[in-house]
Amino acid sequence: MENMDVNINFKNILVAVDDSDDAILAFKYAISRAKSENAKLTIVSVLEDEEINVFESLSGQFIHGKYEDLEEHLKEYKQTAQAAGLTDVDVIASTGEAGETIVEDVIPKVKPDLLIVGSESKKGLARHFGSQAAYMAKYSPVSVMVIR
Repeated sequence: MENMDVNINFKNILVAVDDSDDAILAFKYAISRAKSENAKLTIVSVLEDEEINVFESLSGQFIHGKYEDLEEHLKEYKQTAQAAGLTDVDVIASTGEAGETIVEDVIPKVKPDLLIVGSESKKGLARHFGSQAAYMAKYSPVSVMVIR
């Protein structure tokens, strides 16, 4: 086990955001990591089904509005990352269960080599984001960094 000078560089980083304190820390860390490794950064946020009540779900207009809000908000995240000096930044808005959606839909599409998530959330990506982070850490086909 000599010469343990292994330098792992990530070239394509995916970060999940939802406005919780942990997610914002994860986002800031992802910017710093992407900058230092000259990596592409993709920012994802998931509009969870459980945030929408049955009456709201009957109104396609409501869901469409919520989704548009999410897309607008992701533009702000993208601008923040670009203002920090990143040039290769993408955003993805999706719907569903955060952990499953990110692992099953987003990762195969984005093909990141690192997923960065916050460990807790009170809203947004899920009220139970701790379990979402655990789900992603367990089932993600790529390395996962959980920020506390």
